[in-house]
Amino acid sequence: MRRVVLAAAVMLGAVASAQAADMPDFLRGSLGGYSPTVNWQGFYVGGQYGYGSSDEHFGGSNGSMLSSLIANNVIQEMGVAQWNLQLGGVSTRSSGYGAFTGYNWQWDDVVAGLEASYLHGSFGGTTAATAGPLIGGPLSDTFFHNVTVNSSDSIAISDIATFRARAGYAYGSFLPYLFGGLALGNADITQAVNVHDQYGPTFANAAASCSSATPPLVCYSLHSDNTLHNHLIYGYTAGLGVDIKLVGGLFMRAEWEYVRFVDLIQVNMNTVRAGLGYKF
Repeated sequence: MRRVVLAAAVMLGAVASAQAADMPDFLRGSLGGYSPTVNWQGFYVGGQYGYGSSDEHFGGSNGSMLSSLIANNVIQEMGVAQWNLQLGGVSTRSSGYGAFTGYNWQWDDVVAGLEASYLHGSFGGTTAATAGPLIGGPLSDTFFHNVTVNSSDSIAISDIATFRARAGYAYGSFLPYLFGGLALGNADITQAVNVHDQYGPTFANAAASCSSATPPLVCYSLHSDNTLHNHLIYGYTAGLGVDIKLVGGLFMRAEWEYVRFVDLIQVNMNTVRAGLGYKF
């Protein structure tokens, strides 16, 4: 009897195995199986649009320009070169457009690459400070002087290029990444100082209006500016983003980038960008 039972069990096991082999994949436990990693390795190019803010920190007072401008002038006796003309900072917002290109290397799900990104727009700002009018005297020339000083700085950044190293982790059709590197910009920078002085033999003469007063009141202005066109500014960049595969080599991009320029005028920029690219 036991031999009959054992023989039946062996036959049933063989039939069950044969039937399982004929089942569809999802019934044999393959439902929700591993999805192959997208191939991100290779060269790619793309276009982008960005919008963001720039914070300009002018800080100084153009003190060296002011000192040079009034060198050997009697109004130095009023301490004009030490007047407080702190220019502070300003914040502006703008948009731009550009392109990017780079190359990726890939090891399983880990992706690393080098990339160059370019953005053309109109970023920057202008600030000004005024000290005076202040009447002092009589000075060593025996006259009373009424002095006003205006100082201004401006920067206009038209082109920004960043050169980055980046690293990411491929997750299905998504490639989130971090990056950092060097930033270069093309800027027009203007620094200006204007000194207005009016003087006469009495306090009342110095306090009069130049547009209506008559001699012995004397009015004059001194002006100095330093303008740099197409000046190369430098700094660094950092940020994060995600590339999303669409179809074939086509992918879309969303990104945040921080850029800090540390040249004559300190500029901090934050931009968000959307792009469309193609990997070859």
